[in-house]
Amino acid sequence: MHPDHAEPPHLPPPPSRGGRRLRNIVVTVALGAAMFAAGVVMLAPDQTTVFRPSGQGQPGASPPRGSIEALQARVTRLPKDAGGWAALGMAYVQQARSTADPATYDRADKALRTSLRVQAEDNTDAEIAMGALAAARHDFPTALRWARKATASGPYSSSAYGVLADAYTQLGRYDEADEAVQKMTDLRPDAASLARASYAFELKGDTDRARALMQRSLAAAATRADTSFAQNVLATLDLQDAAPRAALARTNTGLRAAPGDSALLETRARAHMALGNTAEAIADYRAAIAIAPLPHYLLGLGELEQSLGHREQADKQYTLLRAQDRIREAAGDPADTDAILFEADHGDPRRAVTMAEQTLRTRPFVAVHDAYAWALHRAGRDSEARPQADKALITGARSALFRYHRAVIHYALGDSEAARRDLTEALREPAFHPLHADAARDLLQRIDTTP
Repeated sequence: MHPDHAEPPHLPPPPSRGGRRLRNIVVTVALGAAMFAAGVVMLAPDQTTVFRPSGQGQPGASPPRGSIEALQARVTRLPKDAGGWAALGMAYVQQARSTADPATYDRADKALRTSLRVQAEDNTDAEIAMGALAAARHDFPTALRWARKATASGPYSSSAYGVLADAYTQLGRYDEADEAVQKMTDLRPDAASLARASYAFELKGDTDRARALMQRSLAAAATRADTSFAQNVLATLDLQDAAPRAALARTNTGLRAAPGDSALLETRARAHMALGNTAEAIADYRAAIAIAPLPHYLLGLGELEQSLGHREQADKQYTLLRAQDRIREAAGDPADTDAILFEADHGDPRRAVTMAEQTLRTRPFVAVHDAYAWALHRAGRDSEARPQADKALITGARSALFRYHRAVIHYALGDSEAARRDLTEALREPAFHPLHADAARDLLQRIDTTP
């Protein structure tokens, strides 16, 4: 066995009331993974294709291997090549994530269905990519169906178990997600599986273990995308630990290698905001939005501008968010948490409640429970909101925003002591939100000064 592929020891799971948890993962990491983001994670390739965005290379030169142009040329030359169509479909999925262009998902779907027509059975690559596509569209029940097909046709594919883990996580089936992550790590202890293991521990609030595993993922990074992803997660953990200077240094390091990485720019914006460098934060938000106008970038910039009294600039971002939501609604897609929170805080809270209820039917994930709780609170339904706020924190995740939301709900219901506990936890990250952090400090002071 190659030393970089050493198998992790099979340690017994620690006892827990919540069922079987992810085993302690102590591994010698393997190299090689490509980015997969169903929110926060990567997908390890079991194939040799490396997916690259279009437009690389010198004018007049052959397109680089693995680029969209090269894959398009391949399927034009070999229209019965199921693997080529699957690779092209996955490349489109990755392009859509980096550009926030939903039309690219349609191209991905067309390529992948062509692959499945060419090879209907045992087409693991296409099944994995269909699962990734469904996850990117936030259709997690469909992602789970494709992931199960992929693990059946490719039982030794670590990537298949990665998609399975993502689907289970977003469906609120956290013990099953842990089992899928453990299987993925057993099969291939590389950057992608370690990134998922890191997130599993982060979701439980074990940020020390999450950081250690993400450091291993960074050490295993074989591509610029792998490295940028790991640096971004580590910087985000720095922010959670109230270490914005460390986050700033890490994002600067990442951006020197990948200056066009929108996720690193957005995280650097939050680091600048935490340090009071508001002009730099705004510049980074704008740069990230110019690359990919993702909803959480627009909302982050809008609320930062609003906190500074720049109402006109904030409204520009909010107008874009409303336009994006109209497109989503017309397509019949479920709302993401950013859209729900935006509607709750800057629109119609009753509509936000309806949006959250629709999303929860297919995505009972902790972040959706939090958004639902906040929408219910904003709509004046605090008794209904509190159980949802509890569900948002059921895994033990260290989320300052979740804690703040529950604190406000507790206070509205007359439980000042519970509100104080949650506010104290939330303010361990003093700059967790451009608007709500100050509101949290004001509420805590009010509680402390009330006889």
